[in-house]
Amino acid sequence: MTAPVRSGRVLHAGQAVVDVVLRIPGMPEPGGDVFAAAHRLVAGGGVNTMAAAARDGAEVVYLGSHGTGPFGDLVRAALAEEGVRVLAAPDPQQDTGFSVALVDDSAERTFVSTRGAEAETPLAQLLAGAPVPGDVVCVSGYSLVHPVNRGSLLRWLPGLEGGVQVVVDPSPVIGEVDLESVHVLLARADVWTTNEREARLLVDRLEGSAEGSPARTEAAPAGSDVTDASPDGDLLALASRLCALAGAVVLLRAGARGAVLAHPGREPIVLPPLPVTAVDTNGAGDAHTGVLCARLAAGEPLEDAARRAGVAAAIAVTRHGPVTSPTASETDHAMQTL
Repeated sequence: MTAPVRSGRVLHAGQAVVDVVLRIPGMPEPGGDVFAAAHRLVAGGGVNTMAAAARDGAEVVYLGSHGTGPFGDLVRAALAEEGVRVLAAPDPQQDTGFSVALVDDSAERTFVSTRGAEAETPLAQLLAGAPVPGDVVCVSGYSLVHPVNRGSLLRWLPGLEGGVQVVVDPSPVIGEVDLESVHVLLARADVWTTNEREARLLVDRLEGSAEGSPARTEAAPAGSDVTDASPDGDLLALASRLCALAGAVVLLRAGARGAVLAHPGREPIVLPPLPVTAVDTNGAGDAHTGVLCARLAAGEPLEDAARRAGVAAAIAVTRHGPVTSPTASETDHAMQTL
C-alpha cells in the first residue's frame, strides 16, 4: 500500500509589519496636502502572504522577527487569527516596523516604510525552522534591503535540501539591491514570481551586467525572428528573457493581462486572467504568492498552482484591504468560471 503524500509547510522568511493604509483621491504635489477618505491600521507585509497561504489550507510558519509594543502585538494577533505559527519570541528591545500605504482612486498604491524588529532576523532563527523536503520557503526581496536579514538569508538558502522548494517574490525594491545578492537568490530559487515592473527592472540589470550596455526589454527573446506586438506577445518576450537570464522558472504576473509561466528550455505558457473590476490592488501580489506557495506545499503541479494563485489574486483586488485573500472555498468556486 502506497503511503499518503505528506503536505509540506509554508515557511515565510520575510518581514511581518504593520500597514497604515490611507485612501486618497491622488498623490499631492510636492509641498501639498490631501485628506484621506478612509484609513486603516492593520498587520501587513508578509502577513498578507501568510494569511493567503493559510486561508488556502496550508500549515504556515513565520520565521521572521517581531517586536515588543503595539505594532508587534497587532502582527501577532493577526497571525494567530489566521492560524500561523510564530517561531521566535518577541524582540524585547524594539517594536515591529510599519509601512504607510497610499491607495489612490485608480487603485494604485505607494509605500513609505520604516524598520523595526522584523529587520533583524538572525541566522539561528532561520535554521530553527528546519525545513524538510516537501516544505516551501517563501522569500521576499525586501529581506535584501535589511543588512542583518540579508546576511542571514544568503547564508541559509544555499544549505537547504533539494526537496525544499524556494519561491522568491523580488518585491518593488529589486532594482535597488546589489546584484551579487540577487544572484544568490536566483541560484536557489525554484520559482521566481514577479510583477511586470519588477521583471523589467531585473532584466535591465542582468542584461546590462552581462553585456556592459543598456538592455532592450521590448525586444524578442534571443533566437526569435519576430516580435509580437500584442500584450500577450510582450509578456511572453519579457518572461522568456528573464527566464533565460535568471536560469530559473519565472512566473510573471500582469494583473488584468493574466500571467506567463516560463521554464528554461521550454515554450512559455499564458495563464488567462479571471475578469474582475479592481477596487484595490494592495496585497494582490501577496495573495498570489501565498496561494502559490500553499498549493506547491500541497504537492500540486506548478502550472495548476499558478492558475489557482491567479484566481485568488483576482478575487483579492475586488476587496479593500490589504489582507484581502479569499478562502479556499471562495477560490474553488471562482475557478469553476474559468
